[in-house]
Amino acid sequence: MANPIPADLRAPDAPLPETAPPGTRIGHVHLKVSDLERAIAFYRDVLGLELQARYGNQAAFLSAGGYHHHIGLNTWESAGGTAPPPGHTGLYHTALLYPDRRALAQALARALRAGVKLDGHADHGVSEAVYFRDPDGNGIEIYRDRPESEWPRTPDGGPAMSNAPLDLHALLAEA
Repeated sequence: MANPIPADLRAPDAPLPETAPPGTRIGHVHLKVSDLERAIAFYRDVLGLELQARYGNQAAFLSAGGYHHHIGLNTWESAGGTAPPPGHTGLYHTALLYPDRRALAQALARALRAGVKLDGHADHGVSEAVYFRDPDGNGIEIYRDRPESEWPRTPDGGPAMSNAPLDLHALLAEA
């Protein structure tokens, strides 16, 4: 929960960089869920994240590798709620980046064993991705990046992303 904002808060007058520094990353995603226990079970048992902390029956924080949290879950404004209907704004998906193709294959196998229905899959050239939904209807992408040296490139040197089908059978063979 947020603390009060000071009334006299204002940005300094000094010049600021036009872009975020190269090391900037998305640190975590915090989702409103309708049923905390169900959401914890999904992110723990299906995606393999570890429960790091709980705040009673209203919030939980899960991660990989002992990080404080990659996913926050709460029912502060959403206990018993429903997913937003199609055609409305909101989060399109949360993407979980796996370190390599084998780890992605294992994550996909866990999801399939749990009965998760896939929404889609793609070979984006720079990455391989699989898409599905959590129990609250939030979009999930599990993916792995190819090494940057293998990325297809545009004539000006930028990444040339695509949306080709991903061979899911070949991916699962690596699990």
